[in-house]
This record gives sequence, structure tokens and C-alpha cells, in this order.
Amino acid sequence: MSGALLVVGDVVTDVVAMHAEPLTPATDTAARIRTLPGGAGANAACWAARTGTAEVRLLARVGTESAAWHERALAAAGVRAQLVVDPVEPTGTVVALVGNDAERTFLTDSGAALRLCPADWAPSLLDGVEHLHLSGYLYFADGSRELAGVALRAARARGVPVSVDPASAGFLRTLGVKRFLNAVDGATVLLPNADEARLLAGTADAGEAAAALSLRFPLVVVTRGVAGALVAEAGTVTADIPAEPARAVDTTGAGDAFTGGFLAARLGGALPAGAARAGCRAAARAVTRLGGRP
Repeated sequence: MSGALLVVGDVVTDVVAMHAEPLTPATDTAARIRTLPGGAGANAACWAARTGTAEVRLLARVGTESAAWHERALAAAGVRAQLVVDPVEPTGTVVALVGNDAERTFLTDSGAALRLCPADWAPSLLDGVEHLHLSGYLYFADGSRELAGVALRAARARGVPVSVDPASAGFLRTLGVKRFLNAVDGATVLLPNADEARLLAGTADAGEAAAALSLRFPLVVVTRGVAGALVAEAGTVTADIPAEPARAVDTTGAGDAFTGGFLAARLGGALPAGAARAGCRAAARAVTRLGGRP
């Protein structure tokens, strides 16, 4: 690999609450609660740095109250971060409720994360960059969606490939499928999970969705949790990669880990199927620990 990976996305503070018993309304439920650094974009950047990418950069926006903490955490993970400090909003916060089955439900306050805007972009951010990755959360607010468009067009003008993780089926429904697909037009890699892929393709089958989306994007990789990942190119599913075995503790950030591992492997020269295997290995490591970072 000769160049860097630039991730443009979100840094948030994760409040992870693990509860062995079902939530009981109007009373207490015992839980193990931890406050951890997170964010889909930041998590993916950290996993990419952990799994082999020589230089990983991150552009994101945070609040003043936790900017230094997040910067230290990213530096410790090997990520070179450019954090824009928002003068108004605090850092985004996600409350992750994790049940005994390790599945999670998110409550999201995006805060400063989606206040990234074109003024935060500079053409020099692409200097030395071999690949640009855009977190899908950017597309769910007007200013950050505009910023994502600026970054995508700048990368295309330089011949830098661009990947997008759609991020959230719920937010995609609110934004609208057509609007999202138009906004990410020109991306070379799409990395949806199965729910997002089915929604974007308008089909109930993940394999059919992957194949259909690969007619619009040169490479589509659909993650399916314990079922592994599908790789599709030119309208055909070209690889079905099994998940790596793991004892799940917390699935928060598993998709971000897959993204980071996949991108690191691609930048290291792996073919799509091999990169998807690397992504599955990273995801398997991620679910064995609390939180979304390595």
C-alpha cells in the first residue's frame, strides 16, 4: 500500500448498557454500564489501523466537552484525526442497550457529529490518500450530506476510489432510498448490511439485493451477521464468505469492524473475497468485547 485511508464520518460517545434481564418499564433493570469512545466512522478507522493500514486519517466534528478525550483515544488507536470542535453542540451520544443475546438497540443523539459541513473540507485532505471512506450517517443531515458530496466529487476528480457504508436502515427510510442513492452516486464500493441492502434494492432476498446494487456500484459487499458476507460485482454474487466463529458479548460496532478490516485488506492488495474474509475476522474479534473499538 502506497497511500493513506481517509475516513470522513462520525465520532460519538457510546454509553453501553448491558442487561441480562429484559427491560422492565416503570422500574429498575440491573445493567453493566460503560462510557466508551465510538462512532461508525471513527470505529471503522480504528479497526483499519489495527488490522494493517499504514496510515489512517479521520475527519469528524465533536463538542468541546470531550474533544481532548476523543483525540487521545483515536491517537492511541493509531488514527490521525482532524477533529473540528463545534462551538454549539456537544459530541454526539449513542446509548446502546445490549441484551443477553448480545444484540443491541440504539438511542442516538447525533449532536455535533452531523454538523460537519463543506467549510470543514479542504482539498489538501486528499493529499497522499489512496481511498476515501464516507460514513453513511453523514447523509442524514443537510450540512453533512453536502460535505459528503463535496468529498466524493473531489475524490473522483483525483481518481481516488470511494466507499460508503449506508449506516442505518431506519434513517434510510426517513431520508428516502432514491435520495440516498442519488447522493452516493459515483461511489465505487457500497458496504450495506442485509437490512440496508434489501431496503435499497427493494427486494426481500439479500443475495438478490447485492446483485442488483452491484449494477449501480462496481463492488457491493453485504454483511449478514452470523451468516457472513456476500460479495457482488456486475450483477452477480461472486463470493459467499462465512462468518468467523466467535462468542458474542456485544455486537456494537461489528459492522464498523468489518468495514475497517475490509478496507485495510483492500488497500493491502487483497481481492474482494479476501478482503471480505478479513472483514469477517475483524467483526468476530469485535463482538467478543464491549464497545465498538479494537
